Amino acid sequence: MLLWPVLGLVPLAPASRGGEAPPPPSAAADSLEEYDSPTNGLDSWIWSTTTTNQQTCQLWKAFVVPEGSPIVKARLVMTVDNEFTLFLDGRELGRGAEWRELFVFDLKQILRPGRHVLAVNAYNDSGFAGMLFGLHINLADGRSMEVKSDNSWRIVPEGTRKWVQLTKAGETWLAATNIAPFGSLPWWTVPQNVNQMPSLQQIKVHFWQTGWFQITLLGVCILVILISFRLMTQLAFHQRERWLLQRERARIARDIHDDIGPRMTMLVLHGEEAQNGFPEGSERNLQLVQICEEARGLLATMDEILWAVNPRRDTMRDFAAYVCNYAQAFLEPAQIQCLFVVDQEMSVAPLNLPLRRSLLMAIKEALNNAVKHAKATEVSIQIQRQGQRLLVAVQDNGRGFDMAQHKPERNGLGNMAQRVNDLGGNCRVISQPGKGCRVEFSVPLTPPRRYPWNWLRDEKPFSDQSGELKSQQIHDTAQNHDPANC
Repeated sequence: MLLWPVLGLVPLAPASRGGEAPPPPSAAADSLEEYDSPTNGLDSWIWSTTTTNQQTCQLWKAFVVPEGSPIVKARLVMTVDNEFTLFLDGRELGRGAEWRELFVFDLKQILRPGRHVLAVNAYNDSGFAGMLFGLHINLADGRSMEVKSDNSWRIVPEGTRKWVQLTKAGETWLAATNIAPFGSLPWWTVPQNVNQMPSLQQIKVHFWQTGWFQITLLGVCILVILISFRLMTQLAFHQRERWLLQRERARIARDIHDDIGPRMTMLVLHGEEAQNGFPEGSERNLQLVQICEEARGLLATMDEILWAVNPRRDTMRDFAAYVCNYAQAFLEPAQIQCLFVVDQEMSVAPLNLPLRRSLLMAIKEALNNAVKHAKATEVSIQIQRQGQRLLVAVQDNGRGFDMAQHKPERNGLGNMAQRVNDLGGNCRVISQPGKGCRVEFSVPLTPPRRYPWNWLRDEKPFSDQSGELKSQQIHDTAQNHDPANC
């Protein structure tokens, strides 16, 4: 039975075994000439010293192809009584399982000048055993060489690991034994068939299969794993830091609410009670009134600080609600109507403390300008989210001012722009005399990343204004400007 496909079969005279005389060569012998007599160059049947039934014999041999000239022909002919597997330099070339036939391999495409190793894993089912082998190599410069089955082969002990890949024979490996010359009994002189095995091609080693590439890839993978592990460690550390910070902020908020708040309230009550001990309008009475007013102002400021510090208020929804409440309370004494335009479903996404605090201070400055300088009767506040940016606009219907007539010695608008710029956002002021003023803030919801090309980024405006209004980035026109004396 053949284990590899046969490309060409040449029927020859039947083989003999067990003392039977071989038939005389006839047409089968003539047909061998077409194969350049594949039996030419065959020397002896070789095996280990002892022969047993169901025996495995591992045969090994190294040979060297001369340098200096390309190989023009390399034909290997062999058979084994009973089965074999052939290896060259650790690569399996083919298998055979019929001792009456020859197996021919063309090694021209895979052999190169240099040292090579042949390995044959042979198996004997019963009775006689042996391997017949012949390799003939022709070089372009006329030289030739042969590797035959003789006692130069080594018998590899059973149990030797990866012996087909070894390039050096072991010291304990015995030499093969010549069982019988080719053509002697009990074997044949003319094979029953000649099996032309499939052509073998040189294995193409792509760059990703080379050792240097695999070592480099392994090094890169290890480096990526180490960097990922370091980043994960830093992330876990920052997460713990953030958790500890949130817990500390919650503690501070509780202390302010539970300790400082009641003490300030008691101070106001004691001051009001002390006023009754002095005549109304007296110097002491006026001083106590001023102290009580300052204490009430501190209570209001403390409420704002408590709102900023409390981690439970770190959401966009809480920010919008606080701004609306503050604006309503601030504008009500000035009898200015306030209109709010806020997304109905304001996100509960977190809003970090620096962003909330700085943006609130900028909004307070814009409201203060509307009350103090604009003489407005109506103020609208718009709070919206566009992607990863928070957009806030404060617009009044006051007297407005000329952007070109700014006074650099004042710093109201400059402070607003600086606060927003520190957050990675921008401040946009739009105003004309008699047409009110509009201040727009656009800030990123995540900390800004500084890149050299950031200055090329074109921010999307909060809204499109009519062509009558003139707009300008406040940090491009003036760092310090207050429309008080326009």
